[in-house]
Amino acid sequence: MVIDTNVWISGLLSRGGYPGQLTRQVIRDGQPVFSVATFAELKERLWRPKFDRYVSMELRKAFLADLESIAFWIDVPPTIAARSFSRDADDDKFIHAALAAESAWLITGDQDLLVLAESVLPLGVRIISPADAIGLSTRSPRK
Repeated sequence: MVIDTNVWISGLLSRGGYPGQLTRQVIRDGQPVFSVATFAELKERLWRPKFDRYVSMELRKAFLADLESIAFWIDVPPTIAARSFSRDADDDKFIHAALAAESAWLITGDQDLLVLAESVLPLGVRIISPADAIGLSTRSPRK
């Protein structure tokens, strides 16, 4: 599954909320999907000084190293990368990653992506919030 940067950061900052539950579950039981572009955004945002008072640099480095080692890495073909979906073009990289990986889910808290849920569903991608993802995973039997 593809997880948007805002969910990863929220999960790191607050372990008790839906983003924290979801990201821990994905790290424990699944395999997060990253493209070079989606991982670069996460890395760049986590280095911002505003997070210094919440999460140590050592913890951020370890978090990124752990994600990098367990991730399913995909290359986004030019035909997918050329497509536009969101009014915020910077968000398209997450849809591109989901399409390239043939991922069924894109988890985000970003309203610019959530409003696209119906339009990308025919492409095989469900865009849902962390709360909805947790709800679905608790209702689905484990295989």
